[in-house]
Amino acid sequence: MNDSLDDGREFATGPVPAARRVGWVRVGLISAMVGFSLPTFVAGVEVFQAAPNDEAALAVLLGCLMLTFIGALTGSIGARTHLSSYLLVRIAFGPRGAALVNIAFALSLLGWFGVNIDLFSAALLRLFEDVPGIAAIPWAVEGFAGAVMTITTICGFRAINRLSMLLVPVMMVVTAVLVNAALGVASPGEIFSGGDGGALSFGDAVSSVVGGVIVGAVILPDITRFIARWQDAVFTALLSYLLVNSVVMIAGGMASHVLGNDDFLDVMLVMGLGWGAFAIIIAGSWVLNTLNLYSTALSVEATFPKLENRLSIIVLGLIGTGAAFLDILDFFLGFLFYLAIVFVPVAGIIAVDYLLLRRAAYHGDPASAGRGLSPAALAAWAAGAVVALLGSLELLRLSGIAALDAMLVSAIAHGLLGRLGGFSRQSAAATEWEGR
Repeated sequence: MNDSLDDGREFATGPVPAARRVGWVRVGLISAMVGFSLPTFVAGVEVFQAAPNDEAALAVLLGCLMLTFIGALTGSIGARTHLSSYLLVRIAFGPRGAALVNIAFALSLLGWFGVNIDLFSAALLRLFEDVPGIAAIPWAVEGFAGAVMTITTICGFRAINRLSMLLVPVMMVVTAVLVNAALGVASPGEIFSGGDGGALSFGDAVSSVVGGVIVGAVILPDITRFIARWQDAVFTALLSYLLVNSVVMIAGGMASHVLGNDDFLDVMLVMGLGWGAFAIIIAGSWVLNTLNLYSTALSVEATFPKLENRLSIIVLGLIGTGAAFLDILDFFLGFLFYLAIVFVPVAGIIAVDYLLLRRAAYHGDPASAGRGLSPAALAAWAAGAVVALLGSLELLRLSGIAALDAMLVSAIAHGLLGRLGGFSRQSAAATEWEGR
């Protein structure tokens, strides 16, 4: 089965055709594989180290439940329309407004591509320190990682899917062994009770869980658009966020807690799981960064349709890898954080636009989404972004979770502005819903 067009495009400018759609399990494995990555384990370690011990697991479960809802919402829209997140943005914001949003998507994801290469390199070099006779060169490790991830991205959805099918069982075994090793040191009662944890309140712990993964939930349509039945996107979200992410975070947190060490690699090595640490670093980073670059390429191609897909992936991969070489990413992390919380409200806007305001436009020709921009969407986006920014600075708290507050505010604002009728509609061509 060939999951890409003959010209190498991954359906960046139109819906995935019926002949290329697949069952949800294939897509679910890709999304689940991201949950087995090093950043997810580390997020669990941080929550268990900083939150009250008897609240950490509950905070993880509640955060993952919120992510499941958001992912199910965005993913089902992607599966119903078979459009990428960037085409959904084009319809909601109009072509001009979408160009601004999609550039923000691309910058953020490309930045995280470089950040994850840096994390990959640092972790791998740490493991190599304990292997006699191996003297790894940092730039060589980063260059190799960037090249492999770029090549996998060029191969498209099919290659990412096959890679996930091979690696998910391995990562399940590693996680199970980690949990068993932690339980061999301390009982569940000792792990989940006692102690004051310290720095994080329960609300802040939930916020850290949601904030660390929510960008992936927002762009979930990039892979759920391949699902044949839109209802199955809900199963993808359940598998990825409620099951895999929660189990991985709790496993990492448990292991870190029983050893009193917040360095996850040290925890793995002390527990005799050097091979497991190696698997997590290689497998998790490979799939996660391939998806980062894949989504970046979709964003760029949706904004500039005349670009050749393979060439844009190579150029973007080189830029992301080059940023890792220059070690500028430590200074870039703050920018990436604020950029991420700024585009999180986009999910709320798309959901309201599709479910309540203009569903017909999403089932027509994306190219006929009108000209110009949508003032309603941009105003709602600005409102959500301001709430996210104020929340991150602890100047405004609604639910206590900045990203969730931003989505709710943007959704409500877009719904109200859209109903007022004082803002233009972008799609004159899609006046009839083709009925799905």
